[in-house]
Amino acid sequence: MVIVTGANGFIGSAMVWELNNKGVPVLACVDTVPQADRPELLVSRKFDQFLLKDELWDFLKRPSTIEKCTWIIHMGANSSTTETNAEHLWENNTLYTQRIFEWCAEHGKNLIYASSAATYGAGELGYDDIIDHEKLRPLNLYGESKVKFDRWAMKQDKTPPHWYGLKFFNVYGPNEYHKGSMSSVAYKAFHQIQKTGSLELFKSYLPEYKDGAQMRDFVYVKDVTGWMLELTEKMPKSGIYNMGFGQPRTWVDLGTAVFKASDKAVNIAFIPMPENIRGQYQYFTEANMSTWKKIGMSEPKWSLERGVTDYVQNYLRKPNPHL
Repeated sequence: MVIVTGANGFIGSAMVWELNNKGVPVLACVDTVPQADRPELLVSRKFDQFLLKDELWDFLKRPSTIEKCTWIIHMGANSSTTETNAEHLWENNTLYTQRIFEWCAEHGKNLIYASSAATYGAGELGYDDIIDHEKLRPLNLYGESKVKFDRWAMKQDKTPPHWYGLKFFNVYGPNEYHKGSMSSVAYKAFHQIQKTGSLELFKSYLPEYKDGAQMRDFVYVKDVTGWMLELTEKMPKSGIYNMGFGQPRTWVDLGTAVFKASDKAVNIAFIPMPENIRGQYQYFTEANMSTWKKIGMSEPKWSLERGVTDYVQNYLRKPNPHL
């Protein structure tokens, strides 16, 4: 049985959906947000019980939990790239994950946890998941909180039997609607296009990139959840792996896909980038997925166009847009 943290968030709730679809029993859903405050994400999901974040520790002490639990899928974190409270991120993202890792190691349970592509910083050292993580320099405190745990985990002698840190790139898809400013551009673009008939994208401030030609590795949430389930089934070598499509696409590509999926003519305007983010803006990301392929894991199933079309037509344009 599986415990999912961050279960009332984007990727966590999507993972509960994936587990339910495949008939894998969920022992507990854990989150900082009470189920009653965001009921739509888990309303049709099956799980034994819901726990608030700090209730997890007593739950893990129970003999029945130790007996039944086989995996913890730890997606819970403060994922805001603009968070300025370093102490909060250290306690919430780094230390909390360390405690989960240590419990899994002590009791012989397996672990999947969320790292982040933000650990790569500006990408000056590339985006290869076998990189020396000590050399990485994230551009924000969120990325720093994630790389600190990655470094710690790789130094441990006592580990879970199987453990995987996943460096998520630009994940988009259903169930992200509560994320506000941290929601994907695909989601924001859909609503902007519905409201105005046009889409605003940031201008480029580097001569090598045209306006809108800044590139990201966009990955659909259904690929991500499918891969996590695959890890629990195949159990390859433990370690840290990239979680992206493996091919960068431009913001214009993304915007065009949303327009087409919305049955609207492409109409893109370029606006100034806020000065407070210009110095930490990533112009290019690309997940190197070669390690993933070498260990025999599957290829992505959702291209940008196919993923955006599914997202827009089967969720965002429906009365109930949730998984």
